[in-house]
Amino acid sequence: MAIVSKMNGGVCLAAVTAVLLTATAMSASAEPVFNRSASFPVAQNLPDDVDLSTETSSEIIAASEDGMTLVYSDSPLGAIGFVDIADPKAPKAGGSVRVEGEPTSVTVKGGKAFLAVNTSEDYVNTSGQLLTIDMESHEIEASCDLGGQPDSVAAAPDGSFLTVAIENERNEDLDDGKLPQMPAGDLVILPLSEGAVDCGAIMHVDVTGLAEIAPEDPEPEFVDVNSKGEIALTLQENNHIVIVDGKSGEIISHFSAGTVDLDGIDVEKDGKLDFTGSLKGLKREPDTVKWVDDDRIVVANEGDYEGGSRGFTIFTRDGEVAYESGASFEREIVRLGMFPDKRAGKKGVEPEGLAVAEFDGQNYIFVLSERASVMGVYRDTGGDPELVQMLPSGVAPESAVAIPSRGLVATANEADLVEDGAARSHVMVYQLGDGPADFPQIVSADKDGSPIGWGAMSGLTADPEVPGKLYAINDSFYANQPSIFVIDANQTPAVITDVIRVTKDGAPLAGRDQEGIAADGQGGFWIANEGNPEKELFHAIYHVDATGALVEEVAIPEDLNAQQVRFGFEGITLVGEGGDMTLWMAVQREWKDDEKGFVKLVSYKPATGEWGAVSYPLDASEKGWVGLSEIVTHEGAVYVIERDNQIGDAASIKKLYKVAIDELQPAPIGGELPVVSKELVHDFLPDLASLTNGYVVDKLEGFTFDAAGNAFAITDNDGVDDSSGETLFWKIDMTATN
Repeated sequence: MAIVSKMNGGVCLAAVTAVLLTATAMSASAEPVFNRSASFPVAQNLPDDVDLSTETSSEIIAASEDGMTLVYSDSPLGAIGFVDIADPKAPKAGGSVRVEGEPTSVTVKGGKAFLAVNTSEDYVNTSGQLLTIDMESHEIEASCDLGGQPDSVAAAPDGSFLTVAIENERNEDLDDGKLPQMPAGDLVILPLSEGAVDCGAIMHVDVTGLAEIAPEDPEPEFVDVNSKGEIALTLQENNHIVIVDGKSGEIISHFSAGTVDLDGIDVEKDGKLDFTGSLKGLKREPDTVKWVDDDRIVVANEGDYEGGSRGFTIFTRDGEVAYESGASFEREIVRLGMFPDKRAGKKGVEPEGLAVAEFDGQNYIFVLSERASVMGVYRDTGGDPELVQMLPSGVAPESAVAIPSRGLVATANEADLVEDGAARSHVMVYQLGDGPADFPQIVSADKDGSPIGWGAMSGLTADPEVPGKLYAINDSFYANQPSIFVIDANQTPAVITDVIRVTKDGAPLAGRDQEGIAADGQGGFWIANEGNPEKELFHAIYHVDATGALVEEVAIPEDLNAQQVRFGFEGITLVGEGGDMTLWMAVQREWKDDEKGFVKLVSYKPATGEWGAVSYPLDASEKGWVGLSEIVTHEGAVYVIERDNQIGDAASIKKLYKVAIDELQPAPIGGELPVVSKELVHDFLPDLASLTNGYVVDKLEGFTFDAAGNAFAITDNDGVDDSSGETLFWKIDMTATN
C-alpha cells in the first residue's frame, strides 16, 4: 500500500493510509497480533460476607511463574486478589486475602507473592510491611518491617533479592502539596533465599541529595531490576532517576528526567477537540520504569507534581535520551476517539504503566494510558520503537504483566465505578496469535495537519447514494464543537475521513445535545437535539446544509413540551418524499403523560408544521431502565434500537426492532396515542460480547443501512468520561436473527 500526498477536501490521504498501515500492519504481514481474550471483573473475588456493591480494585498485577495465575493488589478492599487464567478465554475467581493496611504493590518469585502494605498513621508517621503470601495456600507466611510507606516492589530476576520504593508520599492538601515534606523516602533492598525474606539484613539506600528538585525529600515511586541485579528507581515528583547496584546498595548513576516540548496537542478542557496547541518545558516526572535491556530503561511520564509530558522516554543507563515519544502516543489515541478532553488542561492521557517482554524472539514495550484506558504495543528495534498495535483496556489501567511463555499480557484496571452504576474494575487478558486485529474498528485520518478528534458518537446515518459512506454525530460532551463525521466504512478499520462543523452564522451551534441524524437526500441533514429542562435546554430538531450551516431550527410544540423530561429525542429519520415527507423522532424514555413501559415516536411534517405521535411498547428489565436510542427507515419499516443502561453481565436488552411504516399513523399531541406493534430483527448482545470478549458496553446509540442495504452500528464512548473510551463499530450480519 503506497503512501500518497494528494489532498482531498483538506484531508491528507497520506495520513489516512498511514493510519491503516499502523492498524493493519501486523495482520497484513501475517505476523501474530495481540487480541483481548477475556475480561474479568474483580468484584467476583469479593468474599462471601462482603456486599457485591463494595468498592474493589485491581492496581499492580503480577503472575505466577507458570503463568497460570494472576495476582493483584486491591487498595480499597485492603486485599490481594487471585485470578485463575489456566484458560485465558475464561478466567476464574481465585479468591482474595484481606490484610491489615493498604496494599500498594505485588510481585511473585519462587511460588510466593510479596505484597507491600502501607500501614502509616498519617503522612508524617509512616510505616509499612512486606508480606510473604503462599501462592497455593494463600497463607500469610511472614512479614518484614519496611520502616516507611512503600509504593512499588520488584524482585531480582535471579531471585536473590527484593527491592521496595519507600515513597513516604506528600500530603497534597498541605501547602498545596509543595515539596519538601518530611520524612524523606528511600530505597529498601531485602535478601531473598528459597522464597524466604531475610528481614534482619534489610538495607536502606539513601537517595537524598541527588535530585535538583527538593533533594532533601526524594519521592521514590517505582522500581525494576535488570539481569545484572541493577535497580532502576524513579523519583517522580523530583523528576529524577537513580540506578543502584542491588547487591551492594551503591548508587551507580543518577540523572534528571529532563523536560519535553510538545506541539500539536489539546491544552484546554473546553468541550471541543483542538490539537493545535503547544506546551514547552514540561517536566517528565516519570512513574513506572522498566528495563528494556541491561543498558536501557523506559519510563512512563505520567507527571504528578509539576509535570507530565504525555508520553514515554527511553534512556540509556547513563541518562542519555535514546528515544522520546513526544506527542505521538497521545495523537495515536486521538485517532481512536479516546482522548480525554476533561484532562486536556492537565496531563492529557497520562501514561502510567509499562511492561517489557520478549515474545518469540521479539522484544515488546507495552505502554498504558491511565486516562484514555488504552495500551500501546511497541516493537523494540534498538532505536526508535515501532508502534504495531493499540489495544483497548478497562477504565484507568494501572499496570500490566507479560507472560511470554503463554503468549499472554494482562492489565489491571483500577477504576471501580460501582457508585455510578458503571464499569467495575477489571483485569483484562490479551493473547498473541494469528491476525487479524480485533481493535480498532474505526479510526480517524488527519485534517489540516492534525488527527480528526472525535468521540461520543450518538447517531448514525448513510449517504443515500454511495455504499459504505456514513455520517455520525457527537453529543453534548462536545457541546462547544457539534460535528458531523464522514465515515468510509468500506475500509478495515473504517476511517473518519472528514468532519463537518455544525454552525450558526459562522460560529459553532454550541450548547446542543445532538442525538440523532438523518441525511435529507439533498446533501444536508436533519438533526435531533435532546433537551434538558433542568438546564433550560429545549428539545428540538434542526436542519443543516452540506457545510453544516443551520438552515432551520424547529422547537417542539408547547403541548408536547409540557410533558417533557430529561430523556428526549434520541434518533431521527425521514419517511416519504417531497411535500409528503415526515420526520420521525424516537423519544428515549417515558415522558410525564406516558404509561410506564411505553414511549413516544413523534412525527413532524415540515411542509405543514403538523406534529403527532404514536406509542411504542418497551421490553421490561429487572434492573435499570430501558429506552430507545436510534430510529432509521429501511424498506417499508422503521428500525429502532431498544436497550437497557446496563453493562457487562448485567446487560440484557440490546435489540433491534422494526415497526411497519403502515402502522405509523400519528394521532394529535395531547390525546390518546395508538400503540404500534414491533418485530424483533436482531439481538446485539452476542455482537457486543464477541467484539469485546465479554466486556459488554451499554451505549449502543447509532444504527443505519447504507445505500447498498448493509447495516452498521456504533457505540457512544461518553467522551472517555467515566468510561473505557472504547468505541465499537461494525457491519451487522442481519441474517443472524433470533
